[in-house]
Amino acid sequence: MRVKRRTMLQGAMAGMATMSTSSALFAREAKQPLAGDIPIPPPITTAERLDRLDRARERMAKNGIGAILVEAGASLDYYTGVRWWRSERLTGAIIPVEGDPVIVTPFFEKPSVEESLAIPARVLTWHEHVEPLSLVAEFLRHRGLEKEPVGIEESTRFFIVDKLREALPGARIVSANPVVRAGRMIKTKPELDLMQAASDITLAAIAEVHDALKPGMTDGEVKALLSAAMVKRGGASPWALVLFGPAAALPHGTGRPQTLEKGQVVLIDTGCSVHGYQADISRTFVVGAAPSADQRRVFDQVARGQEIAREACIPGNPAGSVDDAVRSAYESWGYGPGYALPGLSHRTGHGIGMEGHEPINLVRGEETPLAPGMCFSNEPGIYLPGRFGVRLEDCFTMTEEGPRWFSVPPKSIDDPIGSSARLA
Repeated sequence: MRVKRRTMLQGAMAGMATMSTSSALFAREAKQPLAGDIPIPPPITTAERLDRLDRARERMAKNGIGAILVEAGASLDYYTGVRWWRSERLTGAIIPVEGDPVIVTPFFEKPSVEESLAIPARVLTWHEHVEPLSLVAEFLRHRGLEKEPVGIEESTRFFIVDKLREALPGARIVSANPVVRAGRMIKTKPELDLMQAASDITLAAIAEVHDALKPGMTDGEVKALLSAAMVKRGGASPWALVLFGPAAALPHGTGRPQTLEKGQVVLIDTGCSVHGYQADISRTFVVGAAPSADQRRVFDQVARGQEIAREACIPGNPAGSVDDAVRSAYESWGYGPGYALPGLSHRTGHGIGMEGHEPINLVRGEETPLAPGMCFSNEPGIYLPGRFGVRLEDCFTMTEEGPRWFSVPPKSIDDPIGSSARLA
């Protein structure tokens, strides 16, 4: 789970008590020591991005889309390598169904944009008095695509679509989800390798900081330790949510200062990126005293909730069925109903990849079938308002046989870190 994280520029610059039959495949993911030296895979290559463009063109042709418009953000990086931030000035790519893409950016930004451009593409520039969507319209006319549907990447801001309609009257604007979302949801091996590295760095940082925690520390001090531990191992853009005691019952925390007291629950939700690919891990433990009976009970229930979620991750089943399975179990234990507290007040998991949160989610009503290459968090926390909360969060990728962890969850509050799937 993540709160609002970083911009693209910051990213550029800067359980389980028993093993069921369906989870027996993962028995080999036993506890292993964390690596001292975590290998960092190479970044995504030009060849990989060209393959992505080929698949995008195939999907455009299949769906009758003449071109797609992608503005600055993760999807622009995904296809072109350009890492840029969003502002009132458009930087984006137009990818036609045939031929090379073009990049549109302000004239004065061209040299900077070209630094990260990783594919063959012409860069069209505009001066401050020029409407950039007029360049997009001109390009589409030049390619004979002005009467074809134009797909808009789903996070594109309204003013861009509005100005495109003005510059290209009669344009048929459609969703680019059948192209962009369909591509980004299914990760390739190079993407999975980068996500594994980010996960390993994050888990190693949690283990290091766990051993250094003591009563009297502030949440800010713990965040700083986590950040330093990730950076020294090669993680970029580290972030952390650190919650003590009653604050751990608030899934996204509090703005109030916190000081750790003896015997309190500590909930850490943290991650980093490696060459643009994200990790997101949560751990919960008790510092300065033995866990209470209630703390131990809720931890064990959340660990079991993670196992129930994993057992429900069956290729071809609707993604929402995972959330249904967890919520049904929690209600049978007296939590809820539904999202009511005490219980699980958020979805069971979210998609992850180049962004910490990306489609699709493990949430009630999501009908998209689970498929190999999809990646998700598994984080069915339980929150007791005014007392404490427990969240264990580990990410996984779907395979033909079922889910495979990036980080293997802990089984006990007495040994609360877990391990890397890479070392299994």
